[in-house]
Amino acid sequence: MGRGRQKAKQTKVARELKYRSVSTDFASLEQELRNDAGSAIPAAYADLAEAYSYDDDDEDDTSQRDEPADE
Repeated sequence: MGRGRQKAKQTKVARELKYRSVSTDFASLEQELRNDAGSAIPAAYADLAEAYSYDDDDEDDTSQRDEPADE
């Protein structure tokens, strides 16, 4: 596609986005952002998420293990 055609297509898409009327469901958006819809992690991957989750308490434990022993 040539530059002129590409720019015309981008302009067309930009105008559609700017001028079309969209009804946004703000309640659903807020629920999704707050993660009130339930667990975002499927049950099949819950054990992996728990294994790889980051916790501040875990960091403290690993830093103590990494310190050299007093000789």
